[in-house]
Amino acid sequence: SKQRFYQSSGINAEYGYGMSLRAAQRLTQCGTRFVSSSFTRSSEKAKHPGSKTNFTDELQFLNPHELPSVPTFRVLDNKGTFTSKDVPEIPDSKLVEIYKTMSLLSKMDKILLQSQRQGRISFYMTCSGEEAAIIGSAAALEEEDTVFTQYREVGVFLWRGFTLHDIMHQCFSTHKDNTKGRQMPIHYSGKKINIQCVSSTLATQVPNAVGYAYSNKIRNKPAVTVSYFGEGAASEGDVHAAMNMAAVLKCPTLFICRNNGYAISTSTEDQYAGDGICVRAIGYGMRSLRVDGNDFFAVYKAVSEARKVAIENSCPVLIELMTYRVGHHSTSDDSTAYRSIDEVNYWDREDSPVGRLGRYLAKNNLWDTEQDNTYAKEVGWLINAAILNKVN
Repeated sequence: SKQRFYQSSGINAEYGYGMSLRAAQRLTQCGTRFVSSSFTRSSEKAKHPGSKTNFTDELQFLNPHELPSVPTFRVLDNKGTFTSKDVPEIPDSKLVEIYKTMSLLSKMDKILLQSQRQGRISFYMTCSGEEAAIIGSAAALEEEDTVFTQYREVGVFLWRGFTLHDIMHQCFSTHKDNTKGRQMPIHYSGKKINIQCVSSTLATQVPNAVGYAYSNKIRNKPAVTVSYFGEGAASEGDVHAAMNMAAVLKCPTLFICRNNGYAISTSTEDQYAGDGICVRAIGYGMRSLRVDGNDFFAVYKAVSEARKVAIENSCPVLIELMTYRVGHHSTSDDSTAYRSIDEVNYWDREDSPVGRLGRYLAKNNLWDTEQDNTYAKEVGWLINAAILNKVN
């Protein structure tokens, strides 16, 4: 019945993969088939090489402002309560380990930011406010999945086994760094953990990831290649070329976009007029979804399912993680020049991804304030010890 509905409604069955009949009917009722439901369709199909549609005798423009926006998938609200039945099955011990890694990342960011201000390192970029987007997606991947990060995903390195000493060697440019101290800080490289070297040039990792995914495809390797980037980088031509290539060649690629609200000082209002980044996937002919990037459970579930779809169908998937960059863009930026302190404080205090997961753990007696304080002191000592070890 679903297939008949797709055919009668003009929905491409490939786009409808994984969609319930009810969802497909609702999609049609909303007019989001990207063709107005009021079009009168001829039974005659257009024969143009670039067309896959029927003819119509009506002249009608598509108006994006008349279409509903794509909803944001959420599992856990900011009070630590489940709002969805679609909860991923994760052992309690792994949840605690994930929370500890997120807390470690947050603490490390603060200390290395201070190190830069003290002149000990030349540059740094924090992940503050985006811990769930980064750690949640990393935890949902497998070791055989190759990762191409941008520059705010050190949490992926941490989750995969990069040690504090590895990070300090890189940031302090010592001879024990994987690149022998020849790269500027935060340009990590993790060959042993299947993560490619970070590059300064914006979005160049995206087409590289697609090429790598294509090589996996022709070798029949059951793995995905993951490319992280921000919504600002999505304006680069490299992203367009990469997505089109991945869709046409059907490369098992996960495009993970961290939409954190700002491309340095440029807000999303000044970046694009459309409905964010995930809708662009439709134009390329690939699947996509939008997720609450501050909700670890939603990120984990979305990436886990997207990985399955990409491998089973040998196709790309775009995931837009809606989050917020609490820190400055980098140590070269002063975000108080273009956004208010009240705005930052809301996301830092009211909807922190670390705090949200922590509240869930506390409600379920998996973690408490005393453990939190003890762990904060422990990781502070470990981070400072790693720094001292590198400096001396």
